Amino acid sequence: MNLGQHGMVVDRGVTHGTGVATFLRACGCRAGAPSTSDVRLPPATPTEMSMLLIGFAVGLAFALGVASAVTAQLTGTPYRIGVLSAESAAPNRAGEAFREGLKALGWAEGQSVLIEARFADGHTERLAALALDLVRSEVQVIVAGPSTVAHAARRVTATIPIVMAGVGNPIKLGFVDSLSHPGGNMTGLAMPLPESEAKSFRLLAELVPGLNRIAVLVNPDNPLHDVKDAEAAAKLAGVQVMVARARKPEDFPAAFAMMVKAQAGALSIWEDPVFSRYRVSLVDLAMRSRLPSMFKSSADASAGGLVAYGPDLVDLHRRAESYVDKILKGAQAGDLPIEQPTKFELVINMKAAKALGLTIPQSVLLRADQVIE
Repeated sequence: MNLGQHGMVVDRGVTHGTGVATFLRACGCRAGAPSTSDVRLPPATPTEMSMLLIGFAVGLAFALGVASAVTAQLTGTPYRIGVLSAESAAPNRAGEAFREGLKALGWAEGQSVLIEARFADGHTERLAALALDLVRSEVQVIVAGPSTVAHAARRVTATIPIVMAGVGNPIKLGFVDSLSHPGGNMTGLAMPLPESEAKSFRLLAELVPGLNRIAVLVNPDNPLHDVKDAEAAAKLAGVQVMVARARKPEDFPAAFAMMVKAQAGALSIWEDPVFSRYRVSLVDLAMRSRLPSMFKSSADASAGGLVAYGPDLVDLHRRAESYVDKILKGAQAGDLPIEQPTKFELVINMKAAKALGLTIPQSVLLRADQVIE
């Protein structure tokens, strides 16, 4: 059996057979069809037995990723769609959009498809076990995003198709070979860095007069959080950048103290499950530090952040279901080109702006999808 890091089972498919004759000898069976000249094969050697067991284990893992799909096709049983999330199980617009999209494509939940959802509730250390649970549930496809979540799914299966929803640079992360021909078992929606972050920096510069230095809060445990991307984005936007790091909420105060000491004029908080779970604490620290803060999700702006700008999660999940539809109808994930977000959401919190003494330009307000009074 192939084992990944930390002992996780990785179903990499069958790469080497152990031989029918070896299997028959191990079972004490006869080779070929019954006949008067049938000859019993000699017992398998210890080496052959070891190879047989390895082959059987690998084959079993492969079956979890592939045979269940074949069975669903042949028996007419509902397909199982796995959804892996770092968020809580509370209803949200993105999840509703995904279900509505499946329905529009002719899939009836509870009849032709079953949705197996697993939620980490902000605890990223739970993601690997939850992903493995989906594999054991014999789902035919897994929807996972952002990058930390997709990474957890990839660690436990190399055969079950994974549809990425809002992942960063999948090539840099080693998820795919290319955007046009992903190869392997991953496809979906991804956005380029640092280009997208440069847009965030430019927007902050519009909101904060005289801004020349932006702090970026990253989680060193997040595979997507690359300091080089922040530096490249700053260069594109024509500003300076300083990077602060935090793995857990206990690290937040020291990170903000570093930002203030470095005289940062604004803050960009990168997408991360830990940051999402403790968004209220981050908003509070940003306000107390007098740092105009930019988040990636509208939920962060609703919690008191000055501005949120990022891919529209509802649109991402609505588009993700088209990948699921194609895969359930027989398409290979590795053959489906990866697409980029086309719809971004801008949310402005006017209460936060007033508390920070900022006047939001009318040109920015006109571009906003939502203005929180």
